[in-house]
Amino acid sequence: MPEPTPRYATYPSLRGKHAFVSGGASGIGESDVRELAAQGAKVSFVDLDVERGEKLAQELNDSGAQALFQRADVTDITDYVSKINNAAEQLGPITVLVNNAANDKRTPFADVTVDQWDTEIAVNIRHHFFAAQAVAPMMRGAGGGSIINMGSITAHLDFPNLTGYVASKAGIEGLTRTQGREYGKWNIRVNCIIPGWILTEKQLEVVAQPGDIEKLISEDQKIPNKLYGEDIARMVLWLAADDSRNCTGQKWVVDGGWM
Repeated sequence: MPEPTPRYATYPSLRGKHAFVSGGASGIGESDVRELAAQGAKVSFVDLDVERGEKLAQELNDSGAQALFQRADVTDITDYVSKINNAAEQLGPITVLVNNAANDKRTPFADVTVDQWDTEIAVNIRHHFFAAQAVAPMMRGAGGGSIINMGSITAHLDFPNLTGYVASKAGIEGLTRTQGREYGKWNIRVNCIIPGWILTEKQLEVVAQPGDIEKLISEDQKIPNKLYGEDIARMVLWLAADDSRNCTGQKWVVDGGWM
């Protein structure tokens, strides 16, 4: 299986666990999938990008890991839940859920339509709830588990043209608190990671303008480091592992000190 990065921690409690990641074919989700597999977890993931998803799963399986990719649209809850259940049938009960899939499409406030609003809520928060609902009985039967929701720094700062996305990401923080209360009695932990500006391929190709990155780091971050998917994945590992067994309902900020 792929080797964990030598300079960082390893988590024996993740070995053999089944972790499920939405939006796992690229960006932060891909980093989560790779890092979980490197810890010896069985990893299933879904994405709309079939080519990248199949390639990643094949690469991991060729390296000795256990990885399963399925195409799924997280806005189609019936199909999405069926893919979650299929993954559990193939790799065993899911005890780590990473709700990662999202879309930060930018639209001027005045141009947002009802259909677009509903789509943004569906792709950015609705699936968090129903995925958790699907895996909670598995986790309860296994004696516990970890649900990791992905928030965003945008819910705390002033970003234009992201109304539906920001509303969803703010809602995820509330969802995390109430899920933590609902599921805690079954030893299921629910936490929210709040990434800063993560330099994924999409951000570099679509969002970032020349000079933006260096300007942001120098003016807004306290730590002058560029942030990558692996920085979020290392937080995912800790929250997924037994090391964080008494942490739930919390926000964990990984933003270089921007907030």
